[in-house]
Amino acid sequence: MINKTRTIPLLPLRGILVFPYMIIHLDVGREKSISALEEAMVNDRLIMLAAQKDAQNDAPTPEEIFNVGTVAEIKQLLKLPGGTIRVLVEGLHRAEIVEYSDLESYYQVEINEFSEVEERTTEVEALTRNAINQFEQWVKFSKKIPPETLISVIAVEEAGRLADLIASHLSLKIEDKQALLDKINVEERLETLCEILGREMEILELEKKINVRVRKQMEKTQKEYYLREQLKAIQKELGEKDDRTAEVDEYREKLKDQDFPKEVMERINKEIDRLGKMPPMVAESAVIRTYLDCLLALPWSTETTDMLDINMAEKTLDEDHYGLEKVKERILEYLSIRKLTESMKGPILCLVGPPGVGKTSLARSIAKAMDRKFVRVSLGGVRDEAEIRGHRRTYVGALPGRIIQGMRTAGSKNPVFLLDEIDKMSADFRGDPSAALLEVLDPEQNNTFSDHYVEVPFDLSRVLWVITANVMHSIPRPLLDRIEIIHIPGYTEEEKVQIAKRYLITKQIRDHGLNEKQIGFADGILQKIISEYTRESGVRSLERTIATLCRKVTRQIVQNKRAHVKVTAQNLHTFLGAAKYRHKQAEIQPQVGVSTGLAWTEVGGDVLPIEVSVMKGKGKLILTGQLGEVMRESAQAGFSYIRTRVEDLNIDSEFQEKTDIHIHLPEGAIPKDGPSAGISMSTAVVSALTGRPVRSDVAMTGEITLRGRVLPVGGIKEKVLAAHRVGIKTIIMPKENKRDIDEIPANVRRNLEFVFVGHMDEVLATALVKVDE
Repeated sequence: MINKTRTIPLLPLRGILVFPYMIIHLDVGREKSISALEEAMVNDRLIMLAAQKDAQNDAPTPEEIFNVGTVAEIKQLLKLPGGTIRVLVEGLHRAEIVEYSDLESYYQVEINEFSEVEERTTEVEALTRNAINQFEQWVKFSKKIPPETLISVIAVEEAGRLADLIASHLSLKIEDKQALLDKINVEERLETLCEILGREMEILELEKKINVRVRKQMEKTQKEYYLREQLKAIQKELGEKDDRTAEVDEYREKLKDQDFPKEVMERINKEIDRLGKMPPMVAESAVIRTYLDCLLALPWSTETTDMLDINMAEKTLDEDHYGLEKVKERILEYLSIRKLTESMKGPILCLVGPPGVGKTSLARSIAKAMDRKFVRVSLGGVRDEAEIRGHRRTYVGALPGRIIQGMRTAGSKNPVFLLDEIDKMSADFRGDPSAALLEVLDPEQNNTFSDHYVEVPFDLSRVLWVITANVMHSIPRPLLDRIEIIHIPGYTEEEKVQIAKRYLITKQIRDHGLNEKQIGFADGILQKIISEYTRESGVRSLERTIATLCRKVTRQIVQNKRAHVKVTAQNLHTFLGAAKYRHKQAEIQPQVGVSTGLAWTEVGGDVLPIEVSVMKGKGKLILTGQLGEVMRESAQAGFSYIRTRVEDLNIDSEFQEKTDIHIHLPEGAIPKDGPSAGISMSTAVVSALTGRPVRSDVAMTGEITLRGRVLPVGGIKEKVLAAHRVGIKTIIMPKENKRDIDEIPANVRRNLEFVFVGHMDEVLATALVKVDE
């Protein structure tokens, strides 16, 4: 109810609100506010108190001040140092600002004053009791005001005054207090107060739950800390140590027994110090422990002593492998140098050859002959650079690369380290592992190899590297520049027989539970098995065939109660079935248009019969027999050469206009390519055109140019052995291949005649049957 209207000064309040009957001290410092106080003191000591909407605003406009406030009486005024005035005011009653009449020196406002109207209805009584109960609960939970204040508040009988008094004691936002101040009606004011008290009680209950949970956690932590401290004290009295201290001491004890490089020692000590200072149960401590275990396990200075007895090493190599003289010679050379000097870096040998020739087992024999540790890492299918260099420790599950893991496994800094199948590496978005191998295999860099996980340079210069590959063209060029290539072309038939006698048969007999008295092999049976049931450069297929024989014999011994079974030419087919391959033989009689070439295939050398037919036609050159592009070009070059020499060869000068020439290589299902058959095809064509037969005991290999020059070719050893197998007596080959004769076994060389040629005329003079014959 409006009591009256008057004009009085206004004091804007920042962050505070004054209710009726509330006595409070205010510190006033703004000029307009001080002027308003002075004006009020001159008149009737009454002043209008209204809260600002934004407490940070020093000069609020009328729109930024709430309309409803409290008319207060100034009880006391005290000037403080610095120009601030402390004033004691008492709220009298609510009022509403109607109009601002002056805004210059201070705010002068016209207000409507409201008088409190008490209507003690049932609703008001119920709301009052509810408010009192909720306030009592709030006091009990919050414990922010003393019980005496609660008693004084409850003793107030007027409902409106009670609501204002309770609101003044609550820690509410200015907006919530203003909402209560705006309620002129007592019943509405009590309803709003009950809503606010209910919300505050919910917040207090939630705070209590949070406090209880936090207190329990703190109590648990404090209890654990207290128990740990007690345990430390007990362990100290007993002379024992806690797990973490014992672990750190254990690491330091390990350092005393080993000789680490200075940089490695500093890194290990630094990590041990970190581990000692780190609280228990921290996840990073497991990472540090794994890292320390890796550093301590690596052979930084551990080195085995080489067996420098050259004769003993040679005997060991000969016992394990038959043949392979080049590789054995290279290892014995290295050991000889090691006997004279210690500064020699380990060689990097790359054994290139077809599958099954013993590259991997040879590396193991090298380690045995030198009395070194042996480590093997397969690089087949590796596509990630981290496989070589390792992962950085920031990654979860980080590990050292395969090189460092191999060195850790070896336990020595000078093992024989085999990198198997280096030609089967590849690259993808994770990096190129072959690029990472450059540092590993470079003799000028690998003494400070850097692994991403270890982060400390590791010396790999003492390692003897052995690399294996099936083909050279798949090995990256930068790697080829750093390694020493040793070709292992494959075994001769005689070598396979010796390998089978010395190693394979003994091994398979032992693996199948037999003994030498229960199984026997007739003379010559191994040659028959090799030529008719296997076709390979190595001996894997031969070993599988011998294993098949042992299985068959084992069954006969067990099932038929036989004491001894001998494998002969008569019963071989009953064990292995019909022969898989046909053993070729040279032509018996010289024939026109038929020459014998020599070829190299993935399974070794082979003879290549070449047939030429001349028929009426228009000069076409027909080539059949699964010939590759290189071989077709060789045939075209030979044909062009013959056309330029028709007079010297006594050939019709117009033969290319009247005849077609058909060159055919039998066994068309087998693809053939390479430059080795150039002179063989040219010889057969000349024979067909001149009618002069080609000697049946002569085989030849070599490339031909348009001028008739004979160029050198590869695979001489395999080709000569193939010719020897089929009974060839004379072999024609390029002069520049004369140096390759030393690779051929002496027993084969003694049974063959070699004719070295530089021009096609020399080939024809040797290969064609002379006219007077």
